[in-house]
Amino acid sequence: MRKALCAAALAVAALPATANEFEPQIRSYLNDHIVAWASDPAIIAPIMEQNARHAGLAQADIDALDLDWRAQVGASAMPLIDGVLNNASAEFLRAQVEAAGGAISEVFTMDMHGLNVAASDTTSDFWQGDEDKFSQTYMMGAGAVHVGDVEFDESSQTYQAQVSITLVDPASGNPVGAMTVGINADALF
Repeated sequence: MRKALCAAALAVAALPATANEFEPQIRSYLNDHIVAWASDPAIIAPIMEQNARHAGLAQADIDALDLDWRAQVGASAMPLIDGVLNNASAEFLRAQVEAAGGAISEVFTMDMHGLNVAASDTTSDFWQGDEDKFSQTYMMGAGAVHVGDVEFDESSQTYQAQVSITLVDPASGNPVGAMTVGINADALF
């Protein structure tokens, strides 16, 4: 596991910078505070389990799940959302948010389709597969990082920069999903 962490940290550090003026601070925060727990079995095992369950999903199935999620946001019954928020992996993610002392506003993980697996809080949609946070990480392979601009995030109600990374199976090094971490903009200054 230590070898996988070192490889992930080196891959993150080696990626070229983009036009985002806060990217150096975001990458520094990623390397200093997130990489150490990004390959924890509490995150990786549930993604691999969901990948096995969702192996045969078609795009129509994914679209239906996403519509169901959106309909459940704010409803009294939220079985799909509850499944993502109330599991051991989500508890692990909430512990990371708590340990960050306000520097992290949200964390969520995605499977091989870009569907949420676990989240520290409710996201606005279930399917992230049509967004850069997924297409610029999981789809690019191990070591990929996507750094978003500092923006107001409706779901967390904070100004944040989202940094997303490919998550890999530590045993094989193969991509299994992705993770997005919302870093509170105040933590970057």
